[in-house]
Amino acid sequence: MTLRPTHGHPGAPGLPTGNPMKDGVGAAAWADRADRYDLTADGRPRMQPLSGLPEFHLDPKDPDPRGMTVVAGDGVAVGKVSDVWIDLAEPQVRYLTVTLDGGGTTLLPMGFAKIRRAAGQIHVKSIFGHHFADVPQPRVPDRITILEEDRVVAYYAGGYRFAEPSRNEPLY
Repeated sequence: MTLRPTHGHPGAPGLPTGNPMKDGVGAAAWADRADRYDLTADGRPRMQPLSGLPEFHLDPKDPDPRGMTVVAGDGVAVGKVSDVWIDLAEPQVRYLTVTLDGGGTTLLPMGFAKIRRAAGQIHVKSIFGHHFADVPQPRVPDRITILEEDRVVAYYAGGYRFAEPSRNEPLY
């Protein structure tokens, strides 16, 4: 059980007992969708890294995030963008591959990235530097299943609530 009731009656709110961003509770919840690849009409995996798609390129009018520094919500620089993931069904960037300074890589959904072109940085408000090492990873480095996508996005979304204890309290 990843939640414990705050009171002794049915329907009482639950408090996380583990890591809520990984346990999938509250703001970090995900649906247990199919653990399979979302496919395009011609049968290819829908989400793929640009580095493996020679027929695709980024529009020169848009910023190219590759090489930009990723800065977490606590101001810590965590690594650099090494690749971008394209949605082949709706050609646009969906994820960034971040090569972490401490080693390894992780995915960053574009919806949680704010590109600061002039500074050469990408800011991520929802999670802090030490959280990047725990982002759920796809089993296959250049493919991601529907379930894996939900877990990655839920992790970043949950950070808005759970990354810092003060975020759990009312804002007034």
